[in-house]
Amino acid sequence: MKRFSKEENSWIFYDWANSAYSIIISTAVFPIYYKAAATDAGVSPSDSTAYLGYTIAIATFILALLGPILGTIADYRGFKKRFFTFFFSIGIVFTGLLAFIPTDKWWLLLICYTLAAVGSAGANVFYDAFLVDVTTEERMNRISSRGFGLGYIGSTIPFIISIAIIVLAQNEVIPLSVTLASKIAFIITALWWGLFSIPLFKNVHQRYYIEREPNPVFNSFKRLGNTLKEIKKYKALFLFLLAYFFYIDGVGTIITMSTAYGTDLGIDSTNLLIVLFVTQVVAAPFAILFGRLSEKFTGKKMLYVGIFIYIIVCIYSYFLETTLDFWILAMLVATSQGGIQALSRSYFAKLIPKEKANEFFGFYNIFGKFASIMGPLLVAVTAQATGNSSSGVFSLVLLFIIGLVILSRVPEPKVS
Repeated sequence: MKRFSKEENSWIFYDWANSAYSIIISTAVFPIYYKAAATDAGVSPSDSTAYLGYTIAIATFILALLGPILGTIADYRGFKKRFFTFFFSIGIVFTGLLAFIPTDKWWLLLICYTLAAVGSAGANVFYDAFLVDVTTEERMNRISSRGFGLGYIGSTIPFIISIAIIVLAQNEVIPLSVTLASKIAFIITALWWGLFSIPLFKNVHQRYYIEREPNPVFNSFKRLGNTLKEIKKYKALFLFLLAYFFYIDGVGTIITMSTAYGTDLGIDSTNLLIVLFVTQVVAAPFAILFGRLSEKFTGKKMLYVGIFIYIIVCIYSYFLETTLDFWILAMLVATSQGGIQALSRSYFAKLIPKEKANEFFGFYNIFGKFASIMGPLLVAVTAQATGNSSSGVFSLVLLFIIGLVILSRVPEPKVS
């Protein structure tokens, strides 16, 4: 295997940059910060978890609607980087703004979080589509997996800094409140994300595209319509998307709502942050391992492995009672969360026509995002109906089983 090129490394490095948002805002500090703010305002634990689930559903619904349309327009020469920059900017601005919202305005925190999530997820649509521009098909599994692996490693640095500030504030070692320490973490995230995205802006360019033509918006809708009419031509691709719709729903829901779930189990914020940190460290080598094993056993078989592990996670979560149980659950997730996401991305990239990468990654986004509406809503409704978050997480096992069955009918992509 030859060394990574400058373009491959620059693309990979964006995962290093953006993963700070994924762990600090999506998974760790912000959910705990929000839960504390909502509790202080008199909102019950199950309701605050439900509201977070509804908010995630709204954010993903917005992106699901925009993804294919914007992706189709972005397939024109020079448009991909512009759309990436637009959403990237929204994500960074509203991530930073989280630090300036009063804690008694918990509902405003959710609105700002929604816009930050739209920016982050929107940028990722076009970032993922750049995979076809920076490498060859036979290297996609390894490059995609290396991106997730580097992302887990890179995210631990701002995470450690943020945890250190918060823990020192909790123990009154430094003259800061926990609230202010958490706000500093949001600023650190925005700065880290922006600074380490520079290599992608400098070195990654759109190699595959459609030449510009008059009325690009109208013609983009026309091309999108033609793709939908010719869906039978892409049977394997859309069959994979259907499988992805189900299994990635469970993956995304477990990632985004894990801290809220842990809080409902009575696990204190310090333990939650430590668990999430170790999860990132463990996930890094496993993401890279999935990429290497896919070259020996195929990407599809490694996706089977990841889905099977998540089924075990869902079943085990129903019986969680102690902090040790949560540790075991987190380590199980760490072994497969990066691998299943990385190999799904590269599997899909191999199936699509490269000059329509943005359009098809728009569909990838819409299937993933609409799935992410169903999962949080399922957990939210179940949590409110039963007063027990574990029941909602357990119900996700059905989605993984359905995804597994459909995936078994998808052919392994041929490397051209």
